[in-house]
Amino acid sequence: MLEKVNNFMPILLKWFFICAMIGFFSGSASAFFLVTLEWVTQIRIQNSWIIWLLPLGGLLIGLSYHYYGATVVKGNNLLLEEYDQPKRVIPLKMAPFVLLGTLITHLLGGSAGREGTAVQMGGAIADQFKVIFKLENQERRSLIVMGISAGFASVFGTPWAGAIFAIEVLYCSKINLKSIILSFLVAFIAHFTVEFWAVKHTHYYIPEIPQWNPTVFLGVVLAGILFGLAAMIFSRTTHFWARTFTKTISYPPLRPFIGGTILAVAICFLDVQKFVGLGVPVIIEAFTHPSGNFDFLLKILFTGFTLGCGFKGGEVTPLFFVGATLGSALSIVIPLPIALLAGMGFVAVFSGATHTPIACTVMGMELFGMETGWFLLLACGIAYLSSGSVGIYSEQNAKGTKYHLYQLFKRKNLKDF
Repeated sequence: MLEKVNNFMPILLKWFFICAMIGFFSGSASAFFLVTLEWVTQIRIQNSWIIWLLPLGGLLIGLSYHYYGATVVKGNNLLLEEYDQPKRVIPLKMAPFVLLGTLITHLLGGSAGREGTAVQMGGAIADQFKVIFKLENQERRSLIVMGISAGFASVFGTPWAGAIFAIEVLYCSKINLKSIILSFLVAFIAHFTVEFWAVKHTHYYIPEIPQWNPTVFLGVVLAGILFGLAAMIFSRTTHFWARTFTKTISYPPLRPFIGGTILAVAICFLDVQKFVGLGVPVIIEAFTHPSGNFDFLLKILFTGFTLGCGFKGGEVTPLFFVGATLGSALSIVIPLPIALLAGMGFVAVFSGATHTPIACTVMGMELFGMETGWFLLLACGIAYLSSGSVGIYSEQNAKGTKYHLYQLFKRKNLKDF
């Protein structure tokens, strides 16, 4: 027995050290990213003319990835590919490339998020430990889980959701117990690292939680279906623009240049300033004042176009924007508190677009309070089931309940017709 303990301790210490290093470096990278992101956002707000530089920023991003970053241009999808079929270590240069690309996008007025950046930085940092410790492919899978977990948890301040998201966004049947434990450990280390650097996250508040009754239940179900459809539109719009630019413009660096030109003209000549960047002020306002009926659709259009033409950044914060503004607008017709509807949409659209209803429910409880849990769970579950089979990550192995229900429905239709 003592011999087994002596053999186990070095392994335990090795993985604790790896968790600590990944959590610290990923958390520090996210802290730096959040600070610089706020900095470039303020520069853009104070200098509206800078949006005219968006085409040049797009060209710079396109050229850098085309000539120096071709091995990391797939972004989050590269993490999913390497987890599913490990081939080679993810280059560390993914981290600075996506960081600079995202900062340029936000500085010059592109509509994008931040989770993709943090997740890619975390994944690239984590995968380097495969070489340092000469790990096997199965152990390397744990590293990728840890990198995704650390990046997500640290950039949003939601360690429980970050750990679950990393597990859920990958194919759950291929996740072993060790990866689950490590995912939670590294998520909290990364989260507390951001707190150590005194970087603050946005806080949201839902003041009124109604009692359950048939009307409330039906309202949540209806809202969940609409959130799922919004997630479907978001995912398909992003993929549509990516395919369109790929087919019509053969030279990749020109795609963000031309896309940036179109965006700059639209932003400067139309009243659409609130749809550029992260849009956090609009999200916060959605919890107290009804949003415009088409705000969520315009955010889908601008984000899908921005990312589809080749600018860098994440999709999750725009998904928060889409969900919160849609929920806020629905408060006029669905008899539920506006803050609750905005909060439900905040996580439910994210759930549908990433096939991660559990992580999104937990994230909502971390952000809005435990008392919202049952509302969020129902909304996220309904949105997940009604959002279709295509998500924002093209390489995601999105099987599970929705996949089997979809296959059953398809077989039944073929049989009936």
